[in-house]
Amino acid sequence: MKGVVMRLAHTWSVALLGVDGVPVEIEADIGGGRPNTRIVGLPDASLTEAKERVRAAIRNSGEKWPSEAVTLALSPAALKKNGSGYDLALACAVLAAADAVPGEALGKTVMIGELSLDGRVREVHGVLPALLAARRAGLQRAIVPESTVQEAALVHGMEVLGAQTLSHVLQWLRGEPDALSTPGAMQEIPQPEVPDLADVMGQPEARWALEVAAAGGHHLLLIGPPGTGKTMLARRLPGLLPALTHDQALEVTAIHSIAGMLRPEAPLVSTPPFIAPHHTASRTALVGGGVGLAKPGVISKAHRGVLLLDEACEFGGDRLEALREALEDGEIRLARRDGVVCYPARFQLVLATNPCPCAPPREADCSCTPHERRRYMARLSGPVLDRVDLRVRMRPMTAMSIVDSNRPESTATVRKRVDAARRSARDRWAQQGWVTNADVPGPFLRREFALPRKVTMLLDRGLESGAVTARGADRCLRVAWTLADLAGVDRPDADHVAAALEFRDRRAA
Repeated sequence: MKGVVMRLAHTWSVALLGVDGVPVEIEADIGGGRPNTRIVGLPDASLTEAKERVRAAIRNSGEKWPSEAVTLALSPAALKKNGSGYDLALACAVLAAADAVPGEALGKTVMIGELSLDGRVREVHGVLPALLAARRAGLQRAIVPESTVQEAALVHGMEVLGAQTLSHVLQWLRGEPDALSTPGAMQEIPQPEVPDLADVMGQPEARWALEVAAAGGHHLLLIGPPGTGKTMLARRLPGLLPALTHDQALEVTAIHSIAGMLRPEAPLVSTPPFIAPHHTASRTALVGGGVGLAKPGVISKAHRGVLLLDEACEFGGDRLEALREALEDGEIRLARRDGVVCYPARFQLVLATNPCPCAPPREADCSCTPHERRRYMARLSGPVLDRVDLRVRMRPMTAMSIVDSNRPESTATVRKRVDAARRSARDRWAQQGWVTNADVPGPFLRREFALPRKVTMLLDRGLESGAVTARGADRCLRVAWTLADLAGVDRPDADHVAAALEFRDRRAA
C-alpha cells in the first residue's frame, strides 16, 4: 500500500534447552497498522509479558515507544521460547527499527538480560551455556547483565560487555564505547575448606573404602549405627578428589548457572561439588523437572562431584530407583511439555544408612524384628545395590582416646596416594579418553584387558553361584584395577579380585 513505510531491525539472543542453547534471531518490524504490539514465535507467558516490561523500560529510559504497529518475531519460530532473558534484545531491536539508535552493531551481537520497569538490566540464569551456544554459532560479541560479566568472560573468543541499564546499552549503540563495562582480570578463586580425614577416629575398613572410592571414582555404601562416622567420612571424600580440568569446570559451571547457584565472586566451579539433599527431597528435586522444560535436579548439580544421600533408607524406594539410569549412563533425560532435555549426571554416589529403624548404638540392643530390618533395608533394592561398587559395614566406637603414634592419616597424606593411582589409570586409558577406572566399560575390560583365569577364578565362582551378577562382576573388575593402581602394580592379581569381591559382600548390606 502506497505511503506505508516498513522499518525492520534484528539482533540475537539464545534459547536454552537443558545445557544446550539455540541462537534466536529477534526481528522488530514497525508500521502497517494501528498502535499494537505482538510477539510471535511460540513465546511462553513470561515472554509474552515482555512487551509490557520493554515498553515501560524504554519509556523510563527517556526514549519514545513507536506509535505504530510493532511486530516482534523470534526465530526459529517452531522452537518454544521461555524466560525473560530476551527483554534487552527486544528493546534494542524495537529502538533500532524506530531509527532511535543505529542498528549496525546489533546484527553481530547476542543480548541477554531481563529489564526492570525503570530500565535496569537484571541478572538471568544460564549466561554461560547461552554464550557457549552463541560462540558455536559464530557470534563474536555479547552484552549481558553487569553482575554476570565475569561468568560470561569464561567463554573465550567472544567480546563480552556488561550493562547496568538499558540507557547504557543505547549509549554504546550510539557510539560511546565506555558506556558498557568489560570483564576485569579473573581473580584467584579461594578454594572451599574441606574437613580433614584426620578428624575421623577408627573405622580402618571404611577409611580404606573411601580411599578406593576416591582413587577409582566408585560408588560407596556405608552402613552402621548412629555416631560411627558415616556422614563425617562421606563429607571428606571431596577433599581426596583432584581439581576439575578446565573442560570439566565449564560443564559443572554451566549446570550451576542454569540452576542459579553461581556467586559473582566465584563464577567458575573449579572443585568437585558436594551435594547432600535432605531425605525428604522429592523425586523431582532429585532427578529434575518442572513445567515446560525441565530444570536440573540434585543429581545434575552433583555432576563431576559427590552426591551424598544421608539416611538413604529414609528416602523411599521410588526416589532411589529414579537414580538407576543416571548411575549407569552418567546423564538424565527428562521429557516435559515443551520438549526433552538432557542433563549430565556423572557423579560419585555415597549412601549412608542405619541398619534398622531403631538404630541402637550396639546391634545387640536392637528391638526390631527380622521382618522390620529386612523391610527397612529393602528400600535399597537389588538393582540399586548392584550399581554400588563398595559396601562397608561400620563398627561402633569403643574408645575415645588414641595413641599419638596411631593418629589417623590426614586428607593430604591419603590424597597423594589417590593422585598417584588416578595418574596410573588416566595414563592407561588415555587413548580411549577415560579418566577413572569406573568409566571403563566392562566389555572392554574383559576383551582388551582380560585377566588370566587363575586371577578371576573366585569371581567366576561368584557368577556361577549367583552371588554376583554380570554387572557386579564388571564392577568388581574395575575395583580390582583401582586396587592395583593403589598398590603400584601394572595389573590386578587374585588378591585384588578377591578384595574387590569382598567389597560387594551382600552381608555388608
